[in-house]
Amino acid sequence: MTTTESLKRKINSIQDLYTVVKTMKALAAVSIRQYEKALESLTDYNRTVEMGLQIVLRQQYFSGKVSFPLSASGEKARSQSRLGAIIFGSDRGLCGQFNEQIASHGLAYLKQSTKPVIAVVGSRVVYSIEAAGYAIDAQFSLANSAVGITEKVQQVLLKIEQWEQQQIERIVLLYNQTTSNASYRPVSFQLLPLDLNWLSSLQRKQWSSSTIPTFTMDENQLFSALIRQYIFVSLYRAFAFSLASENASRLASMQSAQKNIEERLGDLNAQYRRDRQTSITAELLDVVGGFEALS
Repeated sequence: MTTTESLKRKINSIQDLYTVVKTMKALAAVSIRQYEKALESLTDYNRTVEMGLQIVLRQQYFSGKVSFPLSASGEKARSQSRLGAIIFGSDRGLCGQFNEQIASHGLAYLKQSTKPVIAVVGSRVVYSIEAAGYAIDAQFSLANSAVGITEKVQQVLLKIEQWEQQQIERIVLLYNQTTSNASYRPVSFQLLPLDLNWLSSLQRKQWSSSTIPTFTMDENQLFSALIRQYIFVSLYRAFAFSLASENASRLASMQSAQKNIEERLGDLNAQYRRDRQTSITAELLDVVGGFEALS
């Protein structure tokens, strides 16, 4: 039979767990805002890169140079090129179905290609990929904050350069992307080759002002530099979205855990009060019975 002392110990233990859950919930909310601010700053930077590309492409357009020094990205090229997939998971647990969802999305995408080369960001998603029969070519850890994302992007860029030397022409990023109300969904983004339709739209896009910037350096060098910045921005965005989604999933899990703990504490406290009252009543009856016996 459960005693009031054991109930009190259980209540204290659950209250400690409740404090941990509330702390993790607060940290997840703070982290989400941190990565959202990084994404907001990245939007302006990405716009600057696209404007630079637009200027270079406009000059090519008006000079009659309409070709791009990049591989085509049509369906035919997609089916014939080797695939390099980078899947973004998490390094920490307690984040709900975050890793399961991106693993399921990634495996569905990998089935479309024969012998894909796979890199994984985050250790928690490795098991799901290996359990499906795929080998992991490279594994990267996640940044602990927005400040550390740049270093991780540089590590992934080195791996992409190695893949290009291995004739891996198509590189795809698979990650969870935040949506409204702190929710998220898995997405796939083709990093390379670049979308020629997007480049063509930039080339023909109307400039936003009457004064068009000019440049003096070699246009091919400038174009290559801008493309490198675009790739950096795309990778940084994938890291930031994935980390924000991870914390959004963790926040939702902690909210659910907090609700369950509150309900459990309510039941235990009610049971403790009932048992305590029963114990007090029994002690009073013993006192009254002893008094009557002595009388």
